[in-house]
Amino acid sequence: MIRFAGALWAAICQTRRITLPHSLQCLVVGLLASLTSQAYAQQQTEAHHQTDVTIKKLLSTMTTSAGQKIVLPNKGAELIASIFEISPGSQLPEHEHPYPRYGYILSGSLRVTDTDTGQSKTYRPGDFVVESVGRWHTGVSEGQEPTRLLVIDIVQHGHTNTVLRKSRQGRG
Repeated sequence: MIRFAGALWAAICQTRRITLPHSLQCLVVGLLASLTSQAYAQQQTEAHHQTDVTIKKLLSTMTTSAGQKIVLPNKGAELIASIFEISPGSQLPEHEHPYPRYGYILSGSLRVTDTDTGQSKTYRPGDFVVESVGRWHTGVSEGQEPTRLLVIDIVQHGHTNTVLRKSRQGRG
C-alpha cells in the first residue's frame, strides 16, 4: 500500500511540479497510504465482512471556516503540529493567520469570533476547525475545564502563523 502511495505521490509531483522537503514528502505519502488503505479496508470489508480497522471521517472541505479556498504555501512548506491548552475563561488576543491552520478539539470548548463580522462559532470535543486565513478573530475557552486542541499549521519555512493585531485607535 505504501509503495502504491509513493508511486502515486511521485506521479502527482511530476505532473504538478511539486517540491516539498523530504519530511513533508513522507507525511504526504503516509496520508496517501492512509487514504488508499481506507479504500482497501472497505474492499476487504465488503469481500470478507470483517475488519479490525475503523475509520471515522472528521471533515472533508476545500474551504476555511470563513468560506475561503484553502491555499498552501507555494514554496518551502513546513508542517508544525502542537497541542494548545487554554485555561477556562481565558480569551485569546485578536489575531490572524497568514497561512492555513487546522485544529482538532480534544477537550473543553472554544468559541471563535470573527471581529469584523461579529459572527461566532463554538467548537467542542471531536470538532475539526479549519481556521480563516487573513481575518481577525479571537477565541474564548468556555466551560469549567481547559480547552485542549491539536493544532496543525502549514507555513512557509521559518515563518510564524499567528499575527497579533495592534490596538486600533477609537475602538471600544
